[in-house]
Amino acid sequence: MKCAESAVIHHAMSRVVGGEMLLGKREKEVLRRMLWQVADFCGVEVLTYSIMTNHFHVLVRVPEKDRAVSDAELLRRFKVLYPKPTKYQTASFARLETALREGTEDAEKVRAQLLARMHDLSEFMKTLKQRFSIWYNRNHNNRLGTLWMDRFKSVLVQGEGNPLQTMAAYIDLNPVRAGLVEDPKDYRWCGYAEAVAGNQKAQRGLEVIWSTYANGSKRRGEAASLKSALSAHRSLIFGKGASPWTHKGKLIDRKAAEKVLNEQKGELPLSVVLRCRVRYFTDGVVLGSADFVRRYAAQWEAGRGCRPAEGKTARGAAWGDLAVVNKLRRAVFG
Repeated sequence: MKCAESAVIHHAMSRVVGGEMLLGKREKEVLRRMLWQVADFCGVEVLTYSIMTNHFHVLVRVPEKDRAVSDAELLRRFKVLYPKPTKYQTASFARLETALREGTEDAEKVRAQLLARMHDLSEFMKTLKQRFSIWYNRNHNNRLGTLWMDRFKSVLVQGEGNPLQTMAAYIDLNPVRAGLVEDPKDYRWCGYAEAVAGNQKAQRGLEVIWSTYANGSKRRGEAASLKSALSAHRSLIFGKGASPWTHKGKLIDRKAAEKVLNEQKGELPLSVVLRCRVRYFTDGVVLGSADFVRRYAAQWEAGRGCRPAEGKTARGAAWGDLAVVNKLRRAVFG
């Protein structure tokens, strides 16, 4: 989808074929490392992510496709994909470097091929999933066949404010919803835990998520300080100090939450709702303010020859300015 802004943010999710629980600690660790490597190669920025036993989520900022990439940067990105190069790969790097320097016809073809894989969500997800599948099959008794379901899901997310922050918190809370930890900081394979542990790329992602512009004190898109970003993100995750599944001292389980929202038409605190699987965040199309949703929904539908969809205010919780375009069932939880 073409947009007027210099970069767009997507929430992408992919599931293991058949929903099988194939990703153990070792597999999650390999996928985590590949996630950062492929993002670097593709020139996209991971804002946060979560790797589970049968699926993963990633919130990624993708710059415009025609962004200039120097020859030196192109070669550096190519090398990122091979952190432990063989002699053959090392020789290939040298040949490519020489060809780029001399500007040969072959070099231009290789350059075009590499650039086609950059600054694109589909290419990022394709490269990541393919590389991990090859590794997984080789390391599991030469397993054959596909590892992932055919197509990943993606939701276009407004790149600032409440929609972006809420989406990021939802992603980081995946291990809490799965009952693996009570605090996402204790789950190694999510962006928030990496930021707390000191990973600078993960920290930068949180700073971008919590960038603000208010009263002229911050320019639009200017990153928040790391301390304020960590504090704000944790406050959203835990409802300003509430434990994961309680509200006013009372335990709230998933079934009780569903009953309140779906049957009683009541509201729960946002921090509680985020701990349930809110289907807006995986089965939607566009997520943002009402104005953002109207603008991009019209483009999305026009590209498919359909009548423009109408953005609707997100229901079930105190979402603030959050609006959505989707075709979900009436149930808030899936």
